[in-house]
Formats: sequence, C-alpha cells, structure tokens
Amino acid sequence: MATRKKSTRKYGKAASKRVESAMKKRKKGTLRSGRGGKGGKVTSRKQAIAIGLSEARAKGAKVPKRKSSGGRKKAASKRK
Repeated sequence: MATRKKSTRKYGKAASKRVESAMKKRKKGTLRSGRGGKGGKVTSRKQAIAIGLSEARAKGAKVPKRKSSGGRKKAASKRK
C-alpha cells in the first residue's frame, strides 16, 4: 500500500473569499482595475482573479508569492 503525501493548501480561506467577491463584482459590472477603482471596467475572468488575489495579499491572507511579472523581458546582451 502506497503512502500518500499530505497536501497543504496553497491558498487560505480568506483568499478564496476575496476572489469570490471580485468575481461577483465582475459579473455585476462594478469591478474596476487600477488603484482606487479609477481604471476601466474589468471583463476578463483572469484579471478578476488577479485582483482578488492582490487584495487578499494586501490584507495578509495566505497566498503564494507572485510569479515574476510577464511584462517586458530584458534583451539578451550580444557578445562578439
């Protein structure tokens, strides 16, 4: 009989509540991006999840660290 590894939760309950709240706001049409809600209306499901997780991090909930930003990547230096 194989022994199972005990799984630990990556996200806490508070984080899931924040994401759930953000998803409800998105469906209602009141979720906005940017600080203070001054940005545009959020329609993307992925963006709503990211906003919920970000809020959870700010409140100190159990959420894994962010992966490095997928924005700009540094160009590889060319050597001769």
